[in-house]
Amino acid sequence: MVFTSQVFLFYFLPLVLLCTYVLPVRGRNAFLTLASYVFYGWWSPWFVLLMLGSTVVDWYCGLAVTRPGASERTRKGAVLTSVVVNLALLGFFKYAVFVQENVQRALEAFGAEPGAALWQIVLPVGISFYTFQSMSYSIDLYRGHARRAQRFVDFACYVSMFPQLVAGPIVRYREVADQLAQRPQRGELFASGVATFAIGFAKKVLIANTVGEIADLCFGAGSLPPHVAWFGLLAYAFQIYFDFSGYSDMAIGLGAMLGFSLPLNFRSPYRADSITDFWRRWHISLSTWLRDYLYIPLGGNRGSVRITYRNLLLTMVLGGLWHGAQWTFLLWGVWHGLLLAAERMAGKRAFWSGLPRPLRVAVTFVLVLLSWVPFRAPDLTSAGRYFAALFVGAGEPQAGVITAARAFQPFYLCAMALAALLVWRGLETRELVPRATARALPALAVVALLLVSVVAMFAQAENPFLYFQF
Repeated sequence: MVFTSQVFLFYFLPLVLLCTYVLPVRGRNAFLTLASYVFYGWWSPWFVLLMLGSTVVDWYCGLAVTRPGASERTRKGAVLTSVVVNLALLGFFKYAVFVQENVQRALEAFGAEPGAALWQIVLPVGISFYTFQSMSYSIDLYRGHARRAQRFVDFACYVSMFPQLVAGPIVRYREVADQLAQRPQRGELFASGVATFAIGFAKKVLIANTVGEIADLCFGAGSLPPHVAWFGLLAYAFQIYFDFSGYSDMAIGLGAMLGFSLPLNFRSPYRADSITDFWRRWHISLSTWLRDYLYIPLGGNRGSVRITYRNLLLTMVLGGLWHGAQWTFLLWGVWHGLLLAAERMAGKRAFWSGLPRPLRVAVTFVLVLLSWVPFRAPDLTSAGRYFAALFVGAGEPQAGVITAARAFQPFYLCAMALAALLVWRGLETRELVPRATARALPALAVVALLLVSVVAMFAQAENPFLYFQF
């Protein structure tokens, strides 16, 4: 089930909100957990058992970590169990086929006979998100950064909470612990949630889906002149931003409707003036998770300069592979890791830090833009072909003219102009929502925006969501 579907909008969400506000406080977490399992099991009911199993393991690991009188060895063993189980689940479902493919290719390169058929493993939706959340609970308990959940149902509700279950933001238990115990059901919080959801819904349906058609056209074309290739790459940069930031807005809005304050996940990342600044703004919950649970435990910047660079590169490589088991994602991680290491070498500043801010932003955006090529391409060969198209063109010139005519339609040009305006000059959702809930006219504008978006949703043939694959 996705947020931008009629099943969710007209059946699931109204029923969940009604029951949440009618039920007594003590029963709300149990109901929300059940509703979240229905939401998650909409794709495949069997995946619910996988998530439940991870939840049970981390619950008992948390009990072992916080048990009075527990030895340090027991506590460490419980944390290690949590980490191993969660990473094993993630590794098997997400990387087993990738490892098998590459081992088989390596053996064949040395003359071995073709191996057996590859395993066919279905990747559970959102497994990268909920395993990170569940695992962080035990780690935070061990570090003393969180207190243990009082009831299993509260912890299960935290892991399975449907607003951010399949695509984030990645929430730490300590961020919602008090809200799980007692959360307000105020009218102004609900109103801000509706406004935030409406804005995110419009980002996804009106902008991301539209510019995504341009990106699909260009990345799927065999012939591209350079200017069309750059146009398609820019379209993908806008698509992934409005797709993911729109979904995060919807998640935060739904959380507010249910009484939760979920963390901010985006802060105008394309306005960053360095790669370091970009990672303070893009997918904030993931970048801070990688910092706290990977980069700092590896040693962070506490060792030699060479070790610091190694830690940065390794963190970003693993962050790239977190997105998917492909060499293209590894290349994307290496790209950002090298850029971050280069900025650290220059004293946490970009080499272009002496330029005026608009030029610093432009240089940073171009580097991020180029990194989206391997992120979007299905394989390294396709990525290389697209890089070639960016700088020298690719394929037959006549076919490229046809692609250009399809890409530069007036409707698409208007959509791209609107996306660019919002990215670099528009207000952020967190700035718009207070205005939309304080006065009648902005509130009516938000309602109208939601209605237009719903109509557009029914008119669209496809409604993909990029981060579901992660």
